[in-house]
Amino acid sequence: MEESEVVVIGAGQAGLSSAYFLRRFGYAPVVLDAADGPGGAWRHRSPSLTMEKVHGIFDLPGVRRPPGGGDGGRPAAEVVPGYYAAYEREVGLDVLRPARVGAVRRGPGERLVVESDAGVWAARAVVNATGTWTRPYWPYYPGRGSFAGRQLHYAWYRGPEEFAGRRVVVAGGGASAMHVLSEVAGVAAATTWVTRRPPVLEEEFFSEEARRAAVAKVEERVRAGFPPQSVVSVTGLRYSVALREALAKGALERLPMFDRMVAGGVAWDDGGFVAADTIVWATGFRSALDHLAPLRLREPQGGIRVDGTRVVREPRLQLVGYGPSASTIGANRAGREAARNVRDHLTARSSRPAA
Repeated sequence: MEESEVVVIGAGQAGLSSAYFLRRFGYAPVVLDAADGPGGAWRHRSPSLTMEKVHGIFDLPGVRRPPGGGDGGRPAAEVVPGYYAAYEREVGLDVLRPARVGAVRRGPGERLVVESDAGVWAARAVVNATGTWTRPYWPYYPGRGSFAGRQLHYAWYRGPEEFAGRRVVVAGGGASAMHVLSEVAGVAAATTWVTRRPPVLEEEFFSEEARRAAVAKVEERVRAGFPPQSVVSVTGLRYSVALREALAKGALERLPMFDRMVAGGVAWDDGGFVAADTIVWATGFRSALDHLAPLRLREPQGGIRVDGTRVVREPRLQLVGYGPSASTIGANRAGREAARNVRDHLTARSSRPAA
């Protein structure tokens, strides 16, 4: 078991931001990443998700992205990982990968033990930045087992070609649903869009004030110990390239969420029925935190109580990419805050009088 002042788990936007600021404060964090290359969740996105359709990309701290020039039509799964790889080289971050963390436990003295398939570290502080992509949320509806068609989550969506001639139901009210509808409509035999709540369409411009307000709404929940909502869920739908394409194809005639699935489609309790042979669940993701289970951090409300990025039950642990920082809007700010909290915690411990 090796010792380290601080370990960062995850090398997406939030993890890289945290590592950058930790280095600025004079620490040499061990950065672990489960993937076999840079890019975080972006490396797993559909090749059809081009940069012009992306909901939002923010520069990492200290190194701006190269001017967009001809990137608009290029896949985000190429452009963003390329930027992250260049960032790691330029900043001098030596990310250990692939390194999948299986557990974080309370260890000897005042350290947390990080167990991975690439080694074990005893750290005075841990920054967790494992994001959400590996935990696609797939809600249960009655009749799921009786549906005779195909079901897939947006995490496995790879473009419209495979849906040619199919009758497709797209479930979900966010940017992912817009991406699917914008491409599948016109290729599929029919598309049906269903959401739990009526969608709210907002202006295309999203001001810094609006961003901060959206982050604050999510922050209220995690500070109270409730499971976080996504930031996107409180921002409404923007008139993005994907939304405009879906609108032009007549794919945004929204229906309320169905009540059950049947062999040949989806049905409502009022007698409504839509024939379908494919359901795409664009229903979001949940935080990937199973490796933190040994720390017993869950509150009775079901979430982890977080003050900013600091876990209330375990002050040696910072959560970034969780709640208000689980999007490109808040990740950089959270990385800076987590690094500052680590510095303050370690400084306070170092200056404490010996017993």
